[in-house]
Order: sequence, then C-alpha cells, then structure tokens
Amino acid sequence: MAKTKSSQASSAAKRTLSEEQLREMLYTMMVIRRFEEKALDLYSLGKVHGTMHLSIGQEATAVGASGALTQQDYLLNTHRGHGHCLAWGSQADLMMAEFMGKETGYCRGRGGSMHIANVDANNLGANGIVAGGLPISVGVGLSIRSRNTEQVVIVVFGDGASNEGAFHESLNMASIWNLPVIFLCENNQYAMSMPVEKSMNIDRISDRAAAYGIEGVTVDGNDVEAVYAAVSKARQRAVAGNGPTLIECNTYRYMGHSKSDRQAYRTRDEVKAWMDKDPIERLATNLGLSDKDKDALFKKAEAEIAKAVEFAEASPEPDVADIMEGVYA
Repeated sequence: MAKTKSSQASSAAKRTLSEEQLREMLYTMMVIRRFEEKALDLYSLGKVHGTMHLSIGQEATAVGASGALTQQDYLLNTHRGHGHCLAWGSQADLMMAEFMGKETGYCRGRGGSMHIANVDANNLGANGIVAGGLPISVGVGLSIRSRNTEQVVIVVFGDGASNEGAFHESLNMASIWNLPVIFLCENNQYAMSMPVEKSMNIDRISDRAAAYGIEGVTVDGNDVEAVYAAVSKARQRAVAGNGPTLIECNTYRYMGHSKSDRQAYRTRDEVKAWMDKDPIERLATNLGLSDKDKDALFKKAEAEIAKAVEFAEASPEPDVADIMEGVYA
C-alpha cells in the first residue's frame, strides 16, 4: 500500500512549463472566462434554459489539471465543469450550441450545461448529481487496469461532494484495488451556502486521504503552475502502479452557487479579497504582460466566443420527431 502523505504544495518549486505553454494556458483561461460571461448573458436573455453553475474565478484549476494529462486519459466532470470541458479541448462553438439546446451541440442539445460530454475525446461527461462522477471513476480506473494501458482517469468534484458517502466509498475502493484515479477536489469554500469550515472538522480535505492509505495534497487552486505540478505528479504515480491521489485545489467562485443564489451568506469584502488573487491576473503578471498585451488576448478570446455564439444561434433546433433519442429513463 502506498505511503500516506498529505502536504501543501505551491509553484515555488522549479518551473517546468515554458513561457509559451504558460501563454497558451493564460489564453485558455481567458476563453473560459469569456465563455461563461457570455453564457450568463444568454441565460439572462432566455436563450439558455434550466440553471447554470459558473466557475468564474476557478479557471486555473481546470487549465492546470488538463494541461498535465494526455489525450488518452479520461475526464469525469462536475456540474460546475464548463472550464474543465473547454480546457480538455472541446470546441467553444459546439459547447455553446449544447448550452442553447441546439442539434449541433456535443450532446445534440440534450445534455446542456450540467451534462455535457465529448466521448470521442475521452470526456465522459459532467454530472448534475453531487459526487455522481466519483463511483464512475472507479469503474473507469478498473477498466484501465484490466486493459493494462498507461492511462489515468481524473474525476472533478467540489468540497460539498467530499462529505457524500460516494466520495468515501470511491476512495476506499480505488485504494484497495490500487487504481489509476486522480480525485480532484475543487474547494471553492462553499457547498451552496455552507462554508467548508462548518461542514468538516479538518483543516484540509486532502487530509482525508490518510484514511485510505493514499497520497493527499493541497495546492493553491488559483496558481495554474501549482495545479499542473500536482496533477503531473499524480499521473506519474498512477501510471507507475502506485495508485490514486486526492488533490485539493483551494479556489473561489465569484458568482453564486447557481442563478437562484442571492449570496446572502458571504460578504463583499470576502469576494473582493479572492478577486485580488484572480488566477488570470496572477498569471499575466507572472508572465510580465503589459495591460495592452493582456487586453489584446482578452479581445481575441471575445472574438472566439462571439463566433461560437453566432454558430449556435444559426444552428437548428432538435427535430421533435426524434427528440427522445438517447433518453433511457
């Protein structure tokens, strides 16, 4: 059994990413933010239906994690997973079409914001059930081990999901079977309106790894390099046969839990304090970008999203005759 360890990691270690890679990551983070801002606008206009869980402020976790994995690896996503879907390489136009319920979307408009998937790219889908992806990741990990391939599966979930029974059952089984699973917890400090410090009596969610004899690490989720390093190490361990890792990324969502959230449980000062640690601004500063260069990148991202919206709005609605295709329950 792997030696139990829980630690705090940062990007203070030697940089492993080139400036070009970091610039690409910065641009992807900007695309994610502009995508979600535009999705919010479309929701307000009644063009996106249902509800929506935005990850604005959490972009570094999605981009750092995806950047550390390969095209052969698998992703299981959370209901707040737009950023992870885009970082995994999904096209913004097909995602926007999915959001707007169009036939050209990744799931032909049937999945929407909370259930988007791109199976051809090993993105096995988001899940509207809290902790719903965790047991599935164990099955995927077992499949990888049975096929004896050098792949891993990463499953993304929030701090609230770490209090679900499925979390503990999944970590326990993945540990027993020594499966190549990376459990990535996005700790954005609140499970709906419940602050994390009131829902558990430990300092770090990663400390829970000790109960299952697996590696546990906590990183600054707003530091794309720290996330990249942690996930890279977890992948190396998994491929080497050393089992799963629990990674906790401390981050923050600027918006409410969903569109119905009035956010009465937190102060403006708290939100501002986290905005002062914005992951996009931090990386741009670390790269030495001028305001002009940064604005140019944001405008490029805006143009990409504008084209995605144009594509989605011009796409056909699903045909009523086959609207039930793919519905099994």
